[in-house]
Amino acid sequence: MHLENLNFLAVIVAALSTFLIGGLWYSPILFGKTWMREAGISENDQQGHPAKVYGLSFVFALLAAFAFAILLGHHTELAYALHYALLVGIGFVATSFGINYQFSNKSIKLWLIDAGYHFTQFLAIALILSAWPK
Repeated sequence: MHLENLNFLAVIVAALSTFLIGGLWYSPILFGKTWMREAGISENDQQGHPAKVYGLSFVFALLAAFAFAILLGHHTELAYALHYALLVGIGFVATSFGINYQFSNKSIKLWLIDAGYHFTQFLAIALILSAWPK
């Protein structure tokens, strides 16, 4: 894919969507309390994250959305995009986390929460990139 054919606005929106998903995913409404317990973090430890964490996280989300858009190329049909979201989210990201989590003795619950977030992240990126007007 030529970069001039890349829809940069769609990539930025896709990256931003991961923040919305992450905010909900790691909130007490969904998995926040379980994640904190499994990660060994108490509520007293949670002082909030510095701007640097959010800034770098957005850069990483932007890189992920950009790479995914390049991977999709001109094939932005929904079924094709979802196929690649499954491949990337589970086949690459979740399995890589799984390897690291095994060697660092992290729990399967923590892996399911973190890998589930990133799988959902790539589903959202796929949906946005495939739905964006060409």
